[in-house]
Amino acid sequence: MPAEQQEFQFQPIKGYPYLHWKGKQPYTSTQYFPAQSRERIGEEQHGWINRLYWGDNLQVMSHLLKEFRGKIDLIYIDPPYDSKADYKRKIEIRGKKTESDFSAFEDKQYEDIWSNDEYLQYMYERLILMRELLSDKGSIYLHCDWHKSHHLRMIMDEIFGLDNFINEIIWCYTGPTNQKNNFPRKHDNIYFYSKSSNYFFDGDNVRVAFKKSNKSGGTTSFAGKKSDSILEALDEKGKIIEDWWLDIADLGKVHNESVQYVTQKPEALLERIINASSNPGDIVFDCFMGSGTTQAVAMKLGRRFIGADINLGAIQTTMKRLSKIKKKLDAALETGGKKYTSFKLFNANNYDFFNNPVQAKDLLIEYFGIQKHDSNSPYDGSKDGRMWKIMPINRIASKADISSFTANLPYSKFEAIKDKNPHEAVEKFTLVCMGHEPGLKAELEKQLTSYKIDVEIVDILRNEAVLELKREAEADIQRNGSKLIVKKFYPMNLMQKLSLERTTVTDWKELVDSIRIDFNYDQVEMQPSVIDTPDKNEFVKGEYDIPKDSGRILIRITDLISETFEKELS
Repeated sequence: MPAEQQEFQFQPIKGYPYLHWKGKQPYTSTQYFPAQSRERIGEEQHGWINRLYWGDNLQVMSHLLKEFRGKIDLIYIDPPYDSKADYKRKIEIRGKKTESDFSAFEDKQYEDIWSNDEYLQYMYERLILMRELLSDKGSIYLHCDWHKSHHLRMIMDEIFGLDNFINEIIWCYTGPTNQKNNFPRKHDNIYFYSKSSNYFFDGDNVRVAFKKSNKSGGTTSFAGKKSDSILEALDEKGKIIEDWWLDIADLGKVHNESVQYVTQKPEALLERIINASSNPGDIVFDCFMGSGTTQAVAMKLGRRFIGADINLGAIQTTMKRLSKIKKKLDAALETGGKKYTSFKLFNANNYDFFNNPVQAKDLLIEYFGIQKHDSNSPYDGSKDGRMWKIMPINRIASKADISSFTANLPYSKFEAIKDKNPHEAVEKFTLVCMGHEPGLKAELEKQLTSYKIDVEIVDILRNEAVLELKREAEADIQRNGSKLIVKKFYPMNLMQKLSLERTTVTDWKELVDSIRIDFNYDQVEMQPSVIDTPDKNEFVKGEYDIPKDSGRILIRITDLISETFEKELS
C-alpha cells in the first residue's frame, strides 16, 4: 500500500469505538469529484488567488490534500453545535412592500439536528483531514458551545494529541434572555490546538490596553525590578489577553458588520485569532465559513485564504461580502503591504438542483408523500409499510454511507421480529439517492446478513427523470446598441415561496440580490467586470454599458434565496 494511503488507516478513537475513518484511502480530485471553477473575482496577485468551494467539506478537504497537505498555517472552524435547532433567515423583497401579505418568509438555511452518534462521526472524519492539511507550525481553533464541547475536546485530544492542547478560550458575551430555570448560558468555548510543539504564536500582536496603574512609589520588585517600572511598561505596551475574553461584543451589538446570517461571528474575534496565530501571507482555512467572517478578516489582514461551505446561501453571502471588501482595498492608495483580494469559486457538488441540503430533504419527503419521522429516528420517514432513508443528495451515495446508516438501526427490534418469525423480513427499506455506487443494495444486505431484509433503491437521477427538482427562472435580456438591458426577471421558486403572482410584483428588481456580468466569457469560468450588489433597500441597475471590446457575454442574476439564472449572449 502506498505510504500516503497508509496514513489513512485509522483505528477507532479511544473511548468511542463507533468512531472510525470510513475512507480506505484519501479521495483525489479526479477520483471523487471534479472541482469545477465557476467564477473568478480579480486577477491573480503575488502568485496566489484565494479559493472558495461550494460543497461538502469532507470532499473539499480530500481534494485539497493533493496540493495543500502540510501547508495550511491556521484553521478556524465554527461547525454545527448539535443545538437541536433549525437556522433560518428572513427573506424580504427589496424596496416597498407588495400588495400581497406574503412579501416575506423564513428560508431554512440548515438544521443542526443530529441523531445518536452521527454528529461525533461527522466531526471526527473532518478533523482528521484538517490535521493532515495543517503545517508543522500550524494551529487550529475549534469554536463550539456547551452542547458537545466535552465530546469535541476528547476527539481533539485523540487526533492532535494531549501535548498539543494549548488553550480553552472562553468567549463571554451578554444580552437579554428568557431563561428562568438556570444561569443564562452566555459564553462559547474555543479550543486551541497545535500541529506540533513548533507552532507559531505572537502574543505581542494581540496585546490589549491595560488599565492605568495606581503607582504607590513603593519598593516592591518583580524579578529584581521596581514595581513602578513594570507597571509603566504595561501601561505603554498593553498586556497579552488571558484565555477568557470579555472585550469582544457579540454581533447583536455590532450592527454595522451584520450580513443577516444567523450564525455570523464578529470580526474582532477572528482578528485576534488570525493576528495571534499567523503572519501576513500565511494560508488561513475555514471549511464551515458561513457568512465568510474568517475570509473577510483574512483579506483585510493580508493573509491568503481558502474557504468552503455546503450551503449555497453561505457562498453567495460570502462572495458578496468579499467583493465589497476587495473593492475598498483595491481602491486604497496604500493598503499596508500585500493584500490578497482576488478569489475564485469552485463547485465541488456537480448538483445544482437544491438551494441547500435541508431544503432538498424536505422537498423529497413532500414529493414522495413520506410521513416524516422525528430527529431521533434512524429513518427520515415511512410510507406504505416501508422505512425511507434519504441518503446524501449533494453527492453520489457510497458504501460508507451505508455503514453510517446501519450504525444506528434498532437491532433489538430486529431480533424480536426474527425470533418470532425467522422467515419474515425484519424491515423493508427504501433508500433515496442522487446517483450511487454499484452494489449499494448488496452492501446493505451484507452488513445486515444476520437478518432477512427487503431493500429498494430509488435513484432520482435514473428513476425519477420527471421529478421537477426546481422551477427554472425566466428572464428577458436584450442587447440594445451599446447597452445590455434586463427587461424582466421571474425567479419562479422565490415567487412560489412568496405566493406572488407575476402581476403583484411591480418591479422585478425587488426580487434580485445581485447581477454579475462577464463581457468576455471564455466558456470556462466567469470573470465578471460588472458586480452589481446594491445595499439592502436599493435595486440593481438593470442596464449596463457594453465595452467596445466585448465578446461573448455571460450574465448571472442571483435572487433573494441565492438561486441563480445565467444566460449567454453573442
